[in-house]
Amino acid sequence: MDEYPEPVHELAAGALDLRAELSEFLRTRRARLKPEDVGLPDYGRYRRVPGLRREELAQLAGVSVAYYTRLEQGNGRHVSPEVLDAIARALRLSDAEHAHLTHLAKPKQKKPAGRTQQVRGPLRTLLDTMDGVPAILVGRRSDILVWNRMAAAVFGDWAELPAREQNWARLVFLRTEYRDLFVDWEHKASDVVAQLRMDAGSHPNDPRLSALVGELSVKSEEFRRLWATHDVKEKCHGIQRLHHPLVGELDLRLESFHQADDHEQMLVTYHAEPNSPSAEALRLLASWGADATRAGTSTPSARTA
Repeated sequence: MDEYPEPVHELAAGALDLRAELSEFLRTRRARLKPEDVGLPDYGRYRRVPGLRREELAQLAGVSVAYYTRLEQGNGRHVSPEVLDAIARALRLSDAEHAHLTHLAKPKQKKPAGRTQQVRGPLRTLLDTMDGVPAILVGRRSDILVWNRMAAAVFGDWAELPAREQNWARLVFLRTEYRDLFVDWEHKASDVVAQLRMDAGSHPNDPRLSALVGELSVKSEEFRRLWATHDVKEKCHGIQRLHHPLVGELDLRLESFHQADDHEQMLVTYHAEPNSPSAEALRLLASWGADATRAGTSTPSARTA
């Protein structure tokens, strides 16, 4: 089995504080709801807290105010799955948010987070054979594990970068060329942070993730702002609009697929509508080969560091 070596980070001293994360996540989810959103009366214009009060949320979830208060203070050790389900419904959580709440309140023992991320040989072959379709295999912490020639033509040849820089979060927040590449950079940045939050909830003791979050928090004001929202989501599909330096505007459809034997690895593909200007632009990039890569080098096969 092929292996992708972990990027070398300086290990963070501490791990994620699950109690603080649970507290802030519940507080921010409650703050975004208004009484009228959940069918409750609003008795006046002036409310001391944004969104729902704790007693209103407890009423909706069918639990006591004291019980919910303890949970929002980070004391989730003895909470039952049924109560978590009721609170998730009351807060109108998405499936991803519900899963994140469960990870924070009732963490499970997982495989060591620092283990090597492995890439199966057939996956590399699959990416190589996807001619004309940019394809990327993304792992934990938004690490870019494998990509094909068309992905290099669209996003740049990451083989030119050190292994630790082959990471979506570092690319989006620390490299200025990616601000120009993504038409809606803010949306892309929000997606990256929301996925990192999911990873943090699943792997609170991952020192490399802690180091990554710490580095980005120091170097990027935008990252700090987005991280503080506690938003979580998984990007499954959608439209990715790019401004490529050679072919101009690209409107690509993003589709992502979790690996059946490793849910932490996601295959992400990008394709254009048939007979569209974006489809023609992709054909041009494919025909130009090495000249199409923004780093100036070609990737004749799926590459890793």
